[in-house]
Amino acid sequence: MTAVVFSAGGMFAAWEAGVWNVLHHRVRPDVYIGASAGSWNAWLLASGMAPADLIGQWLDPASHRLLRVGWHRASLFSPGPLHEKARDIAERFHPLAPVALTMVEVPRMRVRLVRDAEITWRHLAATCSIPFCFPPVRIDGRNYVDGGLMGALPLWAAEELGATRAIAINAWNKLPFRLLFRAIGRRPGRGLEVFRIEPSRDLGSLASSLRWDERNIREWIALGEEDANRVASSITM
Repeated sequence: MTAVVFSAGGMFAAWEAGVWNVLHHRVRPDVYIGASAGSWNAWLLASGMAPADLIGQWLDPASHRLLRVGWHRASLFSPGPLHEKARDIAERFHPLAPVALTMVEVPRMRVRLVRDAEITWRHLAATCSIPFCFPPVRIDGRNYVDGGLMGALPLWAAEELGATRAIAINAWNKLPFRLLFRAIGRRPGRGLEVFRIEPSRDLGSLASSLRWDERNIREWIALGEEDANRVASSITM
């Protein structure tokens, strides 16, 4: 069983779309898994969206509204546009293949894996609710935030769902965060064969991952395609 796992990364997830635009010819995953913005990639692809159309989603100038500054309790951005987008993709797209995403319950800091029919627009909003940028999303009496908080690349989820192989598309490979997630995140066992793909060049600052900029988006997509083409011939999954 093969999983494709999309990491967290904010707008850096556009790089993931570029990677998949190349790799989808070679890989037929049995399950799509994501954290944070990677969850939206997973959801849309599991729903049958063509990779080229996923790229179009990231190039859509409307994405700029997702990160609109607006006071809401202790958060920097207004949750309205994020929640509106989550509702939209939940209503318009319905998975044809197994899909799962991660969230973190606060204040308990417990990771939760949600899959398939369990997933609602609230789960899609919660997994992207970066702490202090967006308020937590309340689901069944509990508060949830960004699934990447306790691990940007949830490979453990692939193993938990029965996968023996995983394509790990990791946009969030900056050194400080890599070390942090290694210290606090869950790790898969040795039974999971992992093929990892990461950006060959620095995608930019943390601030740039929180801002939609068409030039950056196009560069990240192009780099994703370049990185995938470099390794595509070695993928046999």
